[in-house]
Amino acid sequence: MRSKDVKYDCSHFEGHIPCKPNKQFDVQCDNCSHYDKDISVIINLDTQKSLLQEIYKICDFTKEDIVTEKPIIPKHVTKILFIKLGAIGDVIRTTPLIEKYKNEYGDCHFSWITHSPQVVPKDEVDLVYKWNEASVSFLANQDFDIAINLDKDKEACMLLSHVNAKSKFGFIWKDGHINIATEKAEHKLITGLFDHISKKNTKNYLEEIFEICHFEFNKEEYLINLNEDLSNQWKEKFKRLASGKTIIGLNTGCGLRWKTRLWPKDYWVELIKDLEKQGYFCLLMGGPDEDETNRYYQLKTGATYLGTFSLEEFIAITNNTDIIVTPVSMMMHIALALKKQLMLFHNIFNVHEFELYGRGVIIEPTSGCDCYFGNSCSREKRCMNDISVQDVLSNIVFLNMNLKK
Repeated sequence: MRSKDVKYDCSHFEGHIPCKPNKQFDVQCDNCSHYDKDISVIINLDTQKSLLQEIYKICDFTKEDIVTEKPIIPKHVTKILFIKLGAIGDVIRTTPLIEKYKNEYGDCHFSWITHSPQVVPKDEVDLVYKWNEASVSFLANQDFDIAINLDKDKEACMLLSHVNAKSKFGFIWKDGHINIATEKAEHKLITGLFDHISKKNTKNYLEEIFEICHFEFNKEEYLINLNEDLSNQWKEKFKRLASGKTIIGLNTGCGLRWKTRLWPKDYWVELIKDLEKQGYFCLLMGGPDEDETNRYYQLKTGATYLGTFSLEEFIAITNNTDIIVTPVSMMMHIALALKKQLMLFHNIFNVHEFELYGRGVIIEPTSGCDCYFGNSCSREKRCMNDISVQDVLSNIVFLNMNLKK
């Protein structure tokens, strides 16, 4: 299946995710009887002005401060723009490209536009822009040597099409629909559109995005903003709280949307009790969506729960743990960036997607999972119930042994 064979003018076309006929019947565009031509889904934008107007329309921007100062950039550096809007975890796991570009081009000047500027590594990226009308308008009139868009959302593709750059990589807006800037992006586009093709993919996410940029991934590491002062403050607090015990950060959820990824509550309670019996210090972690559940676990087990925090402080706290246990979530990317030992619950994705750098283990349901990229489960007994407390405990003990090597 090639990108040129995709029926972009079909009423079922979802833009950058699998359509309903693909999800339900495993069909693809060249053998699909559900094709329903709808030319209204094709948005031809022939001028730079029309591209910007469409971005503003899609995003419904509110007026914010205008970016007025043009940065002074030395002429000898390579000017590079990253368009990676979100989510937070996806922004973090894009950062290994920074090291690669620096190694390849030497002096680089990086600009990055995103919904989550707080996680873009400020010591490595020169200019970070929050996605808003002011930033889009400003960047649309700048010149770059290289511009990369790794998001498939319409507005991100349109911005890459508008930006003036000598070389463009990733996803653009062309011929009225999402398209590829170079053929190296085709694999990532197609695996995103068709589940049955995605399931056969054996490349991890970093291999895919490096390929899009015409590179080979060589274990370049994540980068993240870490407030060292804040981390050191928590280090002193944990000396008192944990008394030298191995600190296990238990990130018990992944937001309200993805309930299919959740491990059963009674399993968490049993795990915490077993860990504490073996002399580990259990730290319950999560965001506002996990607050009520974590208070329940604290009540049932006596485990430490410190509440919810800003992202900056959450990262500083995570930096003081030894091992992180989590479903696929923002936390896994923070843990990888901080080089923590990681035990990852996995079920609804392609397991090949994840690169753990030899510092973690992935544990999956023994019965497999039927709800690929889905947020609802049709089984009477959810697959996550297959992951036993003993298996999780054994993997944590294994990771603890790695810490001592």
